[in-house]
Amino acid sequence: MNLAIETAKNIFLIVSTLFPIVNPLGGSPIFFSITRNYPPDARWTLSRSIALNSLFLLIGSYLIGTHILSFFGISLPVVQIGGGLVVVSSGWAMLKQSDDEDRAEVHRQFNHQDLAREAFYPLTLPLTVGPGSISVAITLGANAAHRSWFDFTPWIAAIIGMTLIAASIFVCYAFSDRLARVLGPTAMSVIMRLSAFLLLCIGIQILWNGLHALLAK
Repeated sequence: MNLAIETAKNIFLIVSTLFPIVNPLGGSPIFFSITRNYPPDARWTLSRSIALNSLFLLIGSYLIGTHILSFFGISLPVVQIGGGLVVVSSGWAMLKQSDDEDRAEVHRQFNHQDLAREAFYPLTLPLTVGPGSISVAITLGANAAHRSWFDFTPWIAAIIGMTLIAASIFVCYAFSDRLARVLGPTAMSVIMRLSAFLLLCIGIQILWNGLHALLAK
């Protein structure tokens, strides 16, 4: 009974900590704005791939993230700065694009790029699982390893919790077109522009967090 309660607490900790940062509900309009001219089966395939990629990224960051960063001599603030620059670039490109340019670009990507590659970058990294999510997952993993290397309960709970987050990503992204139909074209266009602006602001915030941490040293 104590083991079940401890596992449930760890699952709740993982989900409550990572879900607001990953924010699949907020990412759904951004995903749809990038893939709005894709056929439904392509969007479904992308949603499934993004969910799986996000799961592997989060679990990998949790289990071995600290070791990878230590091996390459990379600090978390540097990861935040690099990821923030990428997010800023993506947000700015979406914000300044006109509807006609956006539609042409989407068709070009769908006809000439591999969906699997596009699903990882930029749709999974950094738009879905960005530097913030990775840094939090690394921190949670470091704390779990610090408690005990021989207690696998936090790791099992983390895998279950991250699987739930990946499932929510798939549901929100796969049915983003239905959300668009409910809202209508005008409201969806406004949401897309606002999402692009928010994405730009998120990138600047991530970039500033990394710079602030480096300057504070």
